[in-house]
Amino acid sequence: MKATWNGKVLAESDATEVVEGNHYFPPSAVRSEYFKPSDTHTVCPWKGTASYYTVEVDGKQNPDAAWFYPQTKDAAANITGYVAFWKGVEVTQ
Repeated sequence: MKATWNGKVLAESDATEVVEGNHYFPPSAVRSEYFKPSDTHTVCPWKGTASYYTVEVDGKQNPDAAWFYPQTKDAAANITGYVAFWKGVEVTQ
């Protein structure tokens, strides 16, 4: 799977975890130079508290376009630290 935005590959992996229709990429598959930590957090009742990244490519920002769970509840242990995308980031095979 490959996540792209603004013409750049943000993450690429053969080992994503699919949860609720979203592909979660392992941390090692994410190109960290495109990610800036965000102050945004949301809470999922069964996964835990999510943290967000703003994606920045060639000077353009996509606020909170990626999220991850630094610590998950037991039911979501398989995605701890994995990164998922939305807000126009294309995830394709």
